[in-house]
Amino acid sequence: MTAPAARRSAADGGPHHPPPGWSPNSWRARPIAQQPGWPDPRRLREVLEDLALLPPLVLPGEIEDLRHTLARVAEGRAFLLQAGDCAERFASCTESGVRGRLRVILQLAILLTYGSGLPVVKVGRIAGQFGKPRSSPTEVVDGVELPAFRGDNVNDPAPTPQARTPDAERLRMAYHHASATLNVLRALTKEGFADLNRVHAWNQEFVRRSPAGQQYEAAAADIAWALRFMAACGADTARMQAVRQVQLYTSHEALLPAFEQALTRRAEATGAWYGTSAHMLWVGDRTRDVDGAHVEYLSGLGNPIGVKVGPSLTPADLRVLCDRLDPDHIPGRLVLISRLGADRITDLLPPLVREVAATGRPVVWSCDPMHGNTFRSASGYKTRRLADIIREIDGFFAVCGAEGAFPGGIHLELTGDNVTECLGGAEEILDTHLSRRYETACDPRLNAGQSIELAFHIADLLRRHRAS
Repeated sequence: MTAPAARRSAADGGPHHPPPGWSPNSWRARPIAQQPGWPDPRRLREVLEDLALLPPLVLPGEIEDLRHTLARVAEGRAFLLQAGDCAERFASCTESGVRGRLRVILQLAILLTYGSGLPVVKVGRIAGQFGKPRSSPTEVVDGVELPAFRGDNVNDPAPTPQARTPDAERLRMAYHHASATLNVLRALTKEGFADLNRVHAWNQEFVRRSPAGQQYEAAAADIAWALRFMAACGADTARMQAVRQVQLYTSHEALLPAFEQALTRRAEATGAWYGTSAHMLWVGDRTRDVDGAHVEYLSGLGNPIGVKVGPSLTPADLRVLCDRLDPDHIPGRLVLISRLGADRITDLLPPLVREVAATGRPVVWSCDPMHGNTFRSASGYKTRRLADIIREIDGFFAVCGAEGAFPGGIHLELTGDNVTECLGGAEEILDTHLSRRYETACDPRLNAGQSIELAFHIADLLRRHRAS
């Protein structure tokens, strides 16, 4: 396909094609941030060469399906739920661990659909979110300075020099753990577990006893009654794919371009390139340098691309990023994820929304209310207040409403486990409670009860936005 032909197909809604001069390894000529100091470059090269020979984790057709679905979100005809762990651990890649994370995502998705009347696009921070950027390359533990824990795909959190030394073999482990997780997810979402007739079974006992869990049970009863009504009218709900199955897509931050390059594949039918480690990839607030390696790599992929939009990003810089990543204004190509903080979102977001609107680009605006509201509590734990998370979401919806934009999504760090990592909620988790079940590998996550409570609130905001 010639370059002009590729550009025309993209403008018509076809796949994104790379800019001139791009290749899967062109990022290597650019400045790069947030990379481990691999001690054995030869071993790293050997592992990456092995990974390049392995099958893709996801297929280009699945990636294009997500892009077309996100185009509906950009039009205001669906809502994006992107949720999952802060940093996945290899040890949590078990059948029960995957089931627990999927369960809470399904609960949130059905509550958002039930409350808003919109279909929900479900994208997990799962099957690949093993790495995390860090504010400092080192940390002091018990008086000893050590390399920071950068995620299971790089090193181990144990506070010893040996454990914290980056190990290239962990990249191979990341591939196999992601593959195993995807196998479990595909089985669960296609065979029984995601069936709407099991909507009550998704509610865990420790959640069911909470106020949010009881509210969920009431909504589940209404959904079950609606299914019985449909069956009584002659609809064969047991055979309806939309009732029995769900589509869950995967995503993670493309933090390690060397790993991503090893899983980059070209689609023979279209000539487009895809990162096959996940359906959607995003660039973080620390790595979105328009001239840097991460943006260079993502600029050539056909995947939907997320961009974390933090307080330091100016409207002019955001426009340049959008032009770089989406020159052809492809629907569903860009997801702009604001993470501005509850106290600043109503001041910082409006000029950003206006700048993107002026380009006519059909983007998805999503809100990450987690990362701008993190602080260290009096007890020393890194935490977030549910009240601040709600305030940032409220501000996001208010700004989108005032600017004529669709509040298209939410980006959450959560777990289906009964952890005590974020403050507040109906069960009123206090600072003194954090030590009880603080289990995160990096940032604090909402527990299942807090997540359900938040889903009811977002559904109400969506319903009011659609009615206005």
